[in-house]
Amino acid sequence: MIAATPEPPYYAVIFTSQRTAGDRGYAAMAERMVALARQQPGFLGVESVRDAEGFGITVSYWRDEASIAAWKAHAEHAVAQRLGRERWYGAFGLRVCRVERAALPEARG
Repeated sequence: MIAATPEPPYYAVIFTSQRTAGDRGYAAMAERMVALARQQPGFLGVESVRDAEGFGITVSYWRDEASIAAWKAHAEHAVAQRLGRERWYGAFGLRVCRVERAALPEARG
């Protein structure tokens, strides 16, 4: 689903990852992290996809850099980050961007 974001500027955190084989608690943790992120001040939305080979991209949107820093430091999120490095990701990358312009598609139907 396309996230409903406000007028720019705001920030996007782009997390790309290559999953390791097997779930080992990943799905439950991923679901919990999205639910928890939605409760954080400054959270604006999230979009996430993963292909059959385990490559995924998750983009979360935030009001400002302070909100991103608070989310990064959140205790439960820190546990998920550690488990990701140890158990769930063969490789991953993170990019933080300031969104200056946005043209979102209109719903058709």
